[in-house]
Amino acid sequence: MPSTLLERSAPAATPPRGAAPRRRTRVLALPEARWAAAAALLFLAALPLQLTGAPAWAWGPLYALAYAAGGWEPAWAGLKALRERTLDVDLLMVVAALGAAAVGQVTDGALLIVVFATSGALEALATARTADSVRGLLDLAPATASRLRDDGGEETVATADLVVGDTVLVRPGERIGADGRVLDGASEVDQATVTGEPLPVAKEAGDEVFAGTLNGTGALRVTVERDASDSVIARIVAMVEEASATKAPTQLFVEKVEQRYSLGMVAATLAVFAVPLALGAAVTGSLLRAMTFMIVASPCAVVLATMPPLLSAIANAGRHGVLVKSAVVMERLGQVDAVALDKTGTLTEGTPRVTDVRPLTRVAAGAAATGTAVAGTPATGTAAPGTTAAGTPGGPDEDRLLALAAGAEHPSEHPLARAVVDAARTRGLDLPAACDFTSAPGTGVAAVVDGRRVAVGAPARLLRGRTDAAAARALAAAADLEDGGRTAVVVEVDGVPAGVLGIADRLRPDAAATVASLTALTGSAPVLLTGDNARAAARLAAEAGIADVRAGLLPQEKAAAVREQERAGRRVLVLGDGVNDAPALAAAHTGVAMGRAGSDLALETADAVVVRDELATVPAVVALSRAARRLVVQNLVVASLFISGLVVWDLAGTLPLPLGVLGHEGSTVLVGLNGLRLLRESAWERARAEGRR
Repeated sequence: MPSTLLERSAPAATPPRGAAPRRRTRVLALPEARWAAAAALLFLAALPLQLTGAPAWAWGPLYALAYAAGGWEPAWAGLKALRERTLDVDLLMVVAALGAAAVGQVTDGALLIVVFATSGALEALATARTADSVRGLLDLAPATASRLRDDGGEETVATADLVVGDTVLVRPGERIGADGRVLDGASEVDQATVTGEPLPVAKEAGDEVFAGTLNGTGALRVTVERDASDSVIARIVAMVEEASATKAPTQLFVEKVEQRYSLGMVAATLAVFAVPLALGAAVTGSLLRAMTFMIVASPCAVVLATMPPLLSAIANAGRHGVLVKSAVVMERLGQVDAVALDKTGTLTEGTPRVTDVRPLTRVAAGAAATGTAVAGTPATGTAAPGTTAAGTPGGPDEDRLLALAAGAEHPSEHPLARAVVDAARTRGLDLPAACDFTSAPGTGVAAVVDGRRVAVGAPARLLRGRTDAAAARALAAAADLEDGGRTAVVVEVDGVPAGVLGIADRLRPDAAATVASLTALTGSAPVLLTGDNARAAARLAAEAGIADVRAGLLPQEKAAAVREQERAGRRVLVLGDGVNDAPALAAAHTGVAMGRAGSDLALETADAVVVRDELATVPAVVALSRAARRLVVQNLVVASLFISGLVVWDLAGTLPLPLGVLGHEGSTVLVGLNGLRLLRESAWERARAEGRR
């Protein structure tokens, strides 16, 4: 059922919903980042000296230090791999840089070292930040809890020491210390971190609660049903770590063939040197031919064939509000053929809004003005569903009902109360002053507003035990709204039900268009994965154009749904924002997080972040990735033609070393410039147009 209005929210000092405390690794705290920064600074210091004609002794040592600072770690990693009888791109890049320096191309070699070191530092930073966010998630669960003793006393214990069967007291505004079940009390718990539901959920005796979720203003006695190591929050952490560790590593094309290419290049270089030497050729000539071969066959052009298009696409996407974390991610985005979407905060704005105002009686301007309470007088009619959305001018009965409700709710900080007040202000209504305000956990609020006693609350609680005709009409209207996926709130004036308000999370304006675009791009309709109730999910899905809806899912069930599609051979893009989405984001082929309201864990686990929460940029960046992949293929063809042509020339004839270097560097520049085409604004516009088709 939709969430109901019971008690009010916790104090404003509590952390944002779904957010783990920030504990972020600083960039320069990582050795890889420090060495990469040193190499870049030395390179930038040497380059102007060289370009302005300074003597070699002025800039040569700076380049040498840049080689050492940026190259020692990949060289060491490559040597360790060599000791294990493998040859990887780390060592190959260092050898290529040293080879370039050996033939006088010192600047090119230094630039290659700097780019390679920077890439490694960014990868290390991303890994460290993800680990920070996973550890920070554990801070959602409080460190201590109030355990009740058998003699009725109370003691403060570490939550890690709680065992199954213990009873804990959860006071208003506290986070729940363990997974368990309510023994006594009534409250409303914000459990967005676990289920992603946009509104606090009513809890009373017999209901399940989760560690790390936030209690409202009611006190709860909870019996512990799971150890701390088996709580939902702990399992989310374990699932994210497991998914991150076991996720099949996706590499750039050049890295997929690096082992064979590296071995082949080294073997060929030795053969080019040794065979002529064995046949009686001069050592100098054989060495020069081998060095020329190593230069023209080195993978610099292949590396630059791959990186500039992807990096240009990353820069272009960043300008338009999408942070793609690496070139590997940009490549993967273009491979997706299935999409799974979260609901709250992703397809929707994540903020409750008044969608319906249904007066059931004619509401007079106030007892003080008329001397008579006329709340029981039938209204001229009941509004049809959806005809009186917030912000839409209504009749006098609608406006008066909303104004009275907003006046009573104004002192409250509950999300539903804020929605009612915002709706009244959007219509330009004056909020009457309230006095004698009371808030009853499990029921709602009450106040004297404009001389009338106004109560606003959950239908099942506010009208409990009532059998009169007015209560029956209110319950029928509430049931109709709840069947449509809305939260129903009854407004009672002077003891008589005067109307019902419908409140729901609002679909983002570009949600339906985005769903249609993703369907066209991937060839399959997206699936909606949400922890919210089935009726609310179905309503939003219908508005967005999604047919496959899976509601009421816990985090592990979301991740399982993604893995099911992955096992079926699909490459799934998951779009979400909350802690509860993190396992699915980690398990997906590509995870994308909404940036504004996204939890730390979701932002760090995701491969890309939609910074401004503009859904329309998601299909655009997928299309941009596909454009980048097409340019990569073009560049690889060009680079391969140049490399093969120069290699054949060197082996079949006599390729002058300067000409070999010129051909090699020329092909590198050519593919680099071709990749930079994706920096232009027109590339993004073409991607947006492709995404809208």
